[in-house]
Amino acid sequence: MNVIRSLSVATVLGAAALLTACETTNAPGTFVGAEAGRVQTVQRGTIYAVRDVTIQNEPSRVGTAAGGALGGIAGSTLGSGNRANSAGAIAGAVAGGAAANAATRSTQPGVEITVLLENHQLISVVQAGTSNEFRQGDAVRVTSNGITTRVMR
Repeated sequence: MNVIRSLSVATVLGAAALLTACETTNAPGTFVGAEAGRVQTVQRGTIYAVRDVTIQNEPSRVGTAAGGALGGIAGSTLGSGNRANSAGAIAGAVAGGAAANAATRSTQPGVEITVLLENHQLISVVQAGTSNEFRQGDAVRVTSNGITTRVMR
């Protein structure tokens, strides 16, 4: 029984570590593997305004479900008897789901950059970073693959 508990605790701790590593970013110099080798449009523009913002990652439904399942497994090994195991499984599932939801709902500093493009269109892009990286009047490039848009000096 102690071996099962140890394995369950190790599994939950490993899953929690993986869930906290699931943070996404759209920093100018960071690309995901699927973006490599894909064409991106590039437009030139001038910084019109800059402000610091907070980017909050959306909680992962898969992470929450996995945390709930792992918590349920770990909780079911607590106590002796069917009732105690069932109660432990339910409590573990709730706690595991809540912990995974909290772990995946992290925040990071971001910057909202308003750019006046050469075609006189005014756009706004939010990306990882701080307002110290850009100044009003800076010449910039705006790249987009139709899903992710980045502003770079």
